Formats: sequence, C-alpha cells, structure tokens
Amino acid sequence: MALIIVMIGALTAWLLLLALIPLLRRGLLDQPNSRSSHSQPTPRGGGLAFVLVAVAASVISWSFGLTGPGALLPLVVFPLALVGLLDDRFNLPMGWRYGVQLFTACLLLACSPLVHGLLGLWLLFLPVLLIASTAVTNFINFMDGLDGLVAGCMAVALTAAALQLHAFLSIWALVGGLVGFLIWNWSPARVFMGDVGSTFLGALFAGLVLQAPSWPDSLALLLVATPLLGDACWCVIRRILGGQPIFKAHRLHLYQRLHQAGWTHARISSLYIVAMAVLALALMLGGLGSVWIIALIQILMGIWLDRNVAVPFPLASAAADG
Repeated sequence: MALIIVMIGALTAWLLLLALIPLLRRGLLDQPNSRSSHSQPTPRGGGLAFVLVAVAASVISWSFGLTGPGALLPLVVFPLALVGLLDDRFNLPMGWRYGVQLFTACLLLACSPLVHGLLGLWLLFLPVLLIASTAVTNFINFMDGLDGLVAGCMAVALTAAALQLHAFLSIWALVGGLVGFLIWNWSPARVFMGDVGSTFLGALFAGLVLQAPSWPDSLALLLVATPLLGDACWCVIRRILGGQPIFKAHRLHLYQRLHQAGWTHARISSLYIVAMAVLALALMLGGLGSVWIIALIQILMGIWLDRNVAVPFPLASAAADG
C-alpha cells in the first residue's frame, strides 16, 4: 500500500509541476548571481507541488480518522510553507520569517508525545527544543543550493521516518511528491523548490523527530539527517567564529565548496543521498547505536573532504568578501 501511495504522490506532483512551471517562470524566476550554483535563469517555488500533495493527503487522513504519527503534521506546517512562498516572491524580512518559524515550532512541540511526558525541571528543556526545531528548519533551508540535493536527501529521511513511526498516508504521499519533484529538480534542474519547499521540509522533519516513541528513537531519526544538518551546523559555527552574518547568502557550505572545486551537482547530491541512505539503513537494522557509529564515520569523511578536496573555507570566504 505504501508503494501505491508513493506512486500516486509522485505522479500528482509531476503533473502539478507540469502546470506550475510556466506560471513560476513568469513570477518567480531565479536569476543567477555571484552566489548562485546555477548559470541559467530557473523558476523557484516548485516545492509548492509536494507541499500540496502532502497537505491533501493530510486532509484525507483527517477525514477518515487516520490520525497516526505525523498524519496531520503537513497541515500544522502548511502556514510556514505559505510564508515561504511569499518570501520567494517578495523577500520578506528575516524577523517575520523567524517569528512564523517559532510559532510553528511551538505547534510541533504541542503535538509531540515526548514533550507531553516532560515534568518538573525537564520543562526547562523546552526552550532548547524550540530553538533546535527552528534550527533544523533553517539548516534544511540553507542546504537547498544544488540540484536534487535537499529533495533527494529528504525523500530518504522521510522514508526512514515513515518506517520508524509506522506512518501511513500523508508522509508516504510526501515521499512520493518529492520523487515527482526530483524528476524536474535533478541536474540540470528545470525548477527549484524555493523556501516554500525547504522550510516546509525542515519543519516537518523536526516535527516527525518529535513524534518518535522515545528520546533515543528521536535522536536516532535526527542523526539520519547528519549529512545535511552536519554540513549546515558546522558552516554556521565557522561563520560565527569568523564574525560573518549567518543569515547572509553565501557559498561556504561544504557542498558549495565541493562544487567550486569542480564536482558536479549530480555527483555531490548523489554522495549526500547515498550517505543518508546508509544512515537510514543503519537505523532500520541497528537503531541508535549503529546510527551513531555511521554518523561519526561520515563526519570524519566530511572533514577529510573539507581538508583535501573542497575549496578551503578561508579562501572561499575571501573570494566572497572580495
């Protein structure tokens, strides 16, 4: 049944994009600049297709009383996607966007059975969870800079979440929607997902992590996204240490510096997707212990790539400043 839902979601998203792309070309055309990884004007906002697939599946789930783990999360996160679409069109102030992210994170925490079990002093942990949820949202958004990267990786991460949480309709439909979108987004991309898609995926993944049956299970699912979250987190830390504004657009992530070193979009995206697939397999077969080990190995591999293959961070920073 899950495979059928994925196929229906993929076909629906593909058809939606067939109709949407001409409209996006007229109103949301992304022009290349010095910080871009693409050289041709490309429409953005295509993430709206898989967002609508997930929301429709969530409405169907609610209508039939299928309210299992994560079933209604697409509806919870949908307002954030709408703000992302407005941001793609009008470039909203950062304060407005983060305010909606905080509100969404509050809703995700309110929906979490793990948070409901916190008592006494453990309630002090809530601000940390709130900030962490918005961090995941922004980190996934930051990583949306190469053809197929975030769509492919999040299809893997959401598949792992659906299997771990025994989710049914809405999450599998979203996986299918990402597959349908990926057909258009793989290199050379004919459409980008935009903030409407990347912030939706980041917040939804954070919500699914909070739907896990226990905190160890929650951590294990979060670690499946190590390639994306690790790259984004380490880049933010390096930028803070270097006195750089973390929300200013740049080309300093590892994936961007690998591209600057001559790697193609497809090669980099495939590397990240395979890395996440290995982590997802480790989660299914061995749980937290196995995921910890594989995540550590991948972090060490990332450090090696950073030092020996990618354009050095200081050199890329100097080029950006220049």
